[in-house]
Amino acid sequence: MNDLLAYSTGYGDWENRFGFAARLAAQLNARLTGVHVCPAPAIPDGLYGVDQTFATLVASTRAEELKASQEANSFVAWAKAHGVRAAWQVAEGAPASALQRLGNRHDLLILSRENGATEQARLGEILLHCGLPMLLLPVNWSGAAQFNCIALAWNGTAESLRAIHAAQPLLRRARRIVILRGELRETYAETGWLPPFSLTDYLAYHDLSAEILGIAESGNAAGAALLEAAHVQGADLLVMGGYGRSRFSEWILGGATRHVLAEARLPVLLRH
Repeated sequence: MNDLLAYSTGYGDWENRFGFAARLAAQLNARLTGVHVCPAPAIPDGLYGVDQTFATLVASTRAEELKASQEANSFVAWAKAHGVRAAWQVAEGAPASALQRLGNRHDLLILSRENGATEQARLGEILLHCGLPMLLLPVNWSGAAQFNCIALAWNGTAESLRAIHAAQPLLRRARRIVILRGELRETYAETGWLPPFSLTDYLAYHDLSAEILGIAESGNAAGAALLEAAHVQGADLLVMGGYGRSRFSEWILGGATRHVLAEARLPVLLRH
């Protein structure tokens, strides 16, 4: 992980908003890009005085973008104090789209969950479209970037394997790796593979060893079971695939991803 991307809905107060990302970048000797996204001005059709109103909104958006972009030197200097090379970016538009574009040249996205009724939808949209593994921090997280124990949620899906593969630089720093093995399904659980795929063999190939803990719950109960098992094992990080089935079925019926996005009290690395 050479290029980390950290996203926050605000700027300034760098330590609270980007402190974890800076400490992780320092550990990995990685470059850090901080980003703030201003929403594009939009107004419903058919309103009286719409042209004047829209012009006012555009001017307000441009002023906010300029104000945010002027924080670049402050951000870079703050990151340098952490021993990190950094850059500051300001974008306009939908966060998921902006992060998708930046994802083309970054290895990991770091962001914090926020309070709000629409937060799960916001995080789900970003996870599905950013094209990056996403390291999600709990609300107001101030914990250290440490990885003494990393828990891997494994159910045989392509998404779970992509997440584990992306987490390798962090796994190499772990003292313990615990596989939370649920009900296997999809591609990597099929018996048609000769030989069948073995996650422990895959990890051993990369000089990583892991313990295995079975998780009996599935479906709607899987998310809570994963978080409880990670807590019992003293995990500093949970690694899991995001939206193993269609997002629509997860959103309507529930699922592990939805539960973890809403309830995780530890950092979680997800990848769709």
